[in-house]
Parts: sequence; structure tokens; C-alpha cells
Amino acid sequence: MDTKNIMIVGVGGQGTLLASKTLGYVLLHQGYDVKVSEVHGMSQRGGSVVTYVRWGSRVYSPVIDKGEADLILSFEELEAARWLEYLKPGGQIITNTQQVEPMPVIIGAAWYPENLIEKMRTAGAQVDAVDFLALAEQAGSAKAVNIVLLGRLSTYFPEISYESWQEAIDACVPKKFLELNKRAFELGRNCEKNGQETCGE
Repeated sequence: MDTKNIMIVGVGGQGTLLASKTLGYVLLHQGYDVKVSEVHGMSQRGGSVVTYVRWGSRVYSPVIDKGEADLILSFEELEAARWLEYLKPGGQIITNTQQVEPMPVIIGAAWYPENLIEKMRTAGAQVDAVDFLALAEQAGSAKAVNIVLLGRLSTYFPEISYESWQEAIDACVPKKFLELNKRAFELGRNCEKNGQETCGE
């Protein structure tokens, strides 16, 4: 099969590492050759971070170049826009509608850009934008937003069974947080793709 490329992007501390680890586990146990990069960026300072996940019949490098990403999974709107040039023409973005102000905005040196979702769509991206943070809070913790996003991601790959995702969560999430994260996955997976920016109860 052709190599598939996903970028997981966000702000340091948002859980990109667990998301990439869980996705890598799922793909590896489907029999694919999988390469998962380390988390790149300033994770310790709350800066922009990115992880590359590539899989296929044979993958030689975890690095994704500009114009190669099939899908960008983003924890925050500005991060989705920041990495847009890495997306293939007509590629898919799944983004949380949360807005985390970067340091230039916090200190008043810049403004948070407006209408980012519309701008990404105008640029040719398919954008699935939802308040995934609200779903994580509904599951029991804002920290579970990474697993909510994976639940949504799972709907884009119907060839990967529901059971495989559950096995990956069992393997990658600490037991004391397992029930919460399984609820989070279900909320992300079952949130209707209706073009709305909120869903759930």
C-alpha cells in the first residue's frame, strides 16, 4: 500500500505524545510498517509541538515534508493553520476549536488570527472543526482531549476495527485513567460529522 502520513500538532503539554503512541500501536498491530517520530518543538515551554506518524508496506523515515501530509490532527486552531503547508492538496484537517494564545498575543505584540477555520477551507483543506475540549470535559477531564481527537480520527479509517482501537487504549493509557479515556474515545468517535463546531449533549 502507499505510505500514509499524519501529523499530530499542538501546544506543549496537550498530550501529543500519548496520541502518537496510541496511533502507532494501532497501526503496528494492523501489520503495517510504522514510523513515529519524537515530539519536535518546545514542549517544556508550552510552545508549538509536532509528531509525525507514517505507515505503509515499507516506511523508511518518520519525517513528513511539505505537501505530504494526508491528515493533520490538531489540538488547537492556530497550530492547524501553522502546519497547513504540509498538507496535501485537498487533505484533511481534524482540529479542536480551542484557541491557545501564543506568547506574542499574551504580551500584546500580536493578535490571535480571526476566522482560521474559514481561511483553511478557502486554502483547499477539508476541515473537521469541533469543540473537542468540551467533549473531553464531558468525559471527565480536559486532559482527555487527545483521546477524544483519536476517537474522531478513528472514523476516517474504517479499515481499522473498533476493537483494535480499544486494545491500543488498554495498552497505552494508565489503568487508573482507562475508564475516563474510553468514554472520551466514544464521545469523539460518535460525535456526528455535521459541520457543526459543537456536538455531544
